[in-house]
Amino acid sequence: MFALIVKRILLAIPVLLVVASLTFVLVRIVPGGPFDADKNLPPEIIANLNAKYHLDKPVPEQYLLYLGRLAQGDLGVSYKYVNRTVNDILADAFPVSLQLGTISLTLAVLIGVPLGAIAAVCRGRKEDVIAMFLSTLGISVPGFVIGATLIFVFAIKLRVLPVGLWESPWHVVLPAVTLAFSPAAYLARLTRASVLEIVEKDWVRTARSKGLSQWNTVLKHILRNSLIPVVTVLGPLTAIVITGSFVVEYIYAIPGMGRFFITAVMNRDYDLILGTTLVFAVLLIIANTFVDLAYQFLDPRMRIED
Repeated sequence: MFALIVKRILLAIPVLLVVASLTFVLVRIVPGGPFDADKNLPPEIIANLNAKYHLDKPVPEQYLLYLGRLAQGDLGVSYKYVNRTVNDILADAFPVSLQLGTISLTLAVLIGVPLGAIAAVCRGRKEDVIAMFLSTLGISVPGFVIGATLIFVFAIKLRVLPVGLWESPWHVVLPAVTLAFSPAAYLARLTRASVLEIVEKDWVRTARSKGLSQWNTVLKHILRNSLIPVVTVLGPLTAIVITGSFVVEYIYAIPGMGRFFITAVMNRDYDLILGTTLVFAVLLIIANTFVDLAYQFLDPRMRIED
């Protein structure tokens, strides 16, 4: 296990280099610059700002300067948030995004997996129909529509929850539910399909023939084996939750990385875009590593090659 973790860390270095390089190229081929939107600035001031941030140099030279800073752990400075480095911005925003993402992903698993298991056990009955209707709704409806609906019902009409910001535990409820809705729906459908496949196995019929109740068989034997496909998608699902947080954080005015990423793209804030992208890439690498480690706990026969 230790060798696997070390191997993943070593592999992460070239992956992050590729991500940084591609992002660097993409943000610079997009028309416009960080200061083009400031129409009131004289050309002389814009020229001085470009010189200050080395934007007047050739792109290859800018790339080498960025890699030099990155090797020292310096993610650069923000062009729009004066006197703030990207490290400072992400240090403040990352804990917020981490809390929201962790709560949302946990909520998605705690809702989606039991819902899918219930739908499989009650196949063809009303419980199955209701569960699949909710999962289809969660997959089909965009996150911003779900967020707007929850705000209208619980914040404006019922006035039981705050509209936005990130100031108390009550402020977490609507964003977390909004972000967890679609992943929970996907997990419910996946769990249902996985449980239905395992139910047909001979060893399940043997367990039932020995007198085990239906739910006892599901909880002790079927569910653990059916979780392997679910764990497999948790890595990509983390990507869905992370990218979904962009919109959710913007809707609810949450000071997380997703909100800063959107404003950075709109403002052509190059270093902030690069820094945010790298942090998200690191999170995905960590999530996929945990998924590989979880295989060995769910099924000891599945061993990851070191």
